[in-house]
Amino acid sequence: MNSPDIAVEQHGTLTHIRMNRPAKRNALTADMYAAMAAALTAAETDGTTIILLSGAGAGFCAGNDLADFTADRPHDDEAPVHRFLRAIAGSTRIVVAAVHGRAIGVGTTMLLHCDFVIAEHSAELRMPFTDLALVPEAASSLLVPRLIGHQRAAALLMLGEAIGAEEARRLGMVNTVVPDGECLEAAKALAGRLAAKPRSALLATKALMKSPTRDVAGRMNEESAAFAAQLKTPELAAIVANFFAARSKVA
Repeated sequence: MNSPDIAVEQHGTLTHIRMNRPAKRNALTADMYAAMAAALTAAETDGTTIILLSGAGAGFCAGNDLADFTADRPHDDEAPVHRFLRAIAGSTRIVVAAVHGRAIGVGTTMLLHCDFVIAEHSAELRMPFTDLALVPEAASSLLVPRLIGHQRAAALLMLGEAIGAEEARRLGMVNTVVPDGECLEAAKALAGRLAAKPRSALLATKALMKSPTRDVAGRMNEESAAFAAQLKTPELAAIVANFFAARSKVA
C-alpha cells in the first residue's frame, strides 16, 4: 500500500519510514496508516534490522486527522489504524523514533512500542483523548501506568496534560534528549551503532524483552534456549575467531 504522505526508504538493513504530510503536521489518515502498516510488515522479511520513524516539517505527528478518522468507515480489527498498531507493537525489528515538535495522541502512543526514542529539547508529548470524548489506544492505558505509575498516568491520560522532552526522559518514555534540529541525525547515529552489532543477538534480545513470560524461572529457560542457539551462529564463530587471531598477533 503506497501513500504520497508516507515516504519509505531503505539503506542496507535500515528502513526509514517518514510521515510526510507537513502541511497537516503529519496528522494521520487511513491511507497513511495502511502504508505504514505495509512497510512494517515488509520489514519482517526483507532483511531489515532497524526501523527508523520520523516526521517531516514542524512536528513529529499531530495525531489522527479527525475529518478522515470520523468518516463513515468500519473501525473493526482490520481498519488501517489497527493494522498499524498491531504491526508496530508486534515488530520483531529494532524500532527507533526521532521526535521533534509535537507528538499528539497516537503520535505519542506509538512511541510506547519503540525500542529507542530520541527527542529534541523542545518536543512535546500529549495524549488528549478525553478532550475529544475518546479513550486511550495502542495499549497506552496499560503501558503508561506500568511505566510511570497510576497517578502520573492519570494526569497524562485523563487530564491530557502535555509533557516536555526532559520530563518524558525522566519518566522513561524517551531515551535521549538532543538539541533542536538534531534528532534525526542522532537517531541515524544510534541506528548505525545498532547495525554494527551481531544481528541475530540483537533481534533475539528484543524477542526476549517482549516475551509475555513474567516468572523468573520461565524467562531464564527462554534465555537459556536463546543463548544455546546463539552459540551455534556464524556471527559468534567469527567473533571468537577474530578474538583469538588478535591474541596470537600480540603474543
